[in-house]
Amino acid sequence: EVHLVESGGGSVQPGGSLRLSCVASGFTFSRSAMTWARQRPGEELEWVSTINRNLQSTYYTNSVKGRFVISRDDNKNTVYLQMNKLKTEDTAVYFCLKGAWLGPGAEYDRGLGTQVTVPS
Repeated sequence: EVHLVESGGGSVQPGGSLRLSCVASGFTFSRSAMTWARQRPGEELEWVSTINRNLQSTYYTNSVKGRFVISRDDNKNTVYLQMNKLKTEDTAVYFCLKGAWLGPGAEYDRGLGTQVTVPS
């Protein structure tokens, strides 16, 4: 059974930083792409970033390019999201997803999420 546990969220002033972590189990982590997505109240799930396996190519939605960095440690079955220069619009629940982004309506193995709040 796939199990994903996110942590590292919190409340931070605009311009601040947070580092999210997601510990995975129940599958061969090193063989899977991993994705971070977020969801604001009343809105659909939004893709944030993906990191592939092997060559670890990374991809970002335009609104976070240059501010967020995704990385992974296959020895720890963990994927990270370093979030810098946070903005109020980054406020959301952040989820770790197993695999690539397939759209907001797709079904994913995902954790319970971690809340990130950047007050105005």
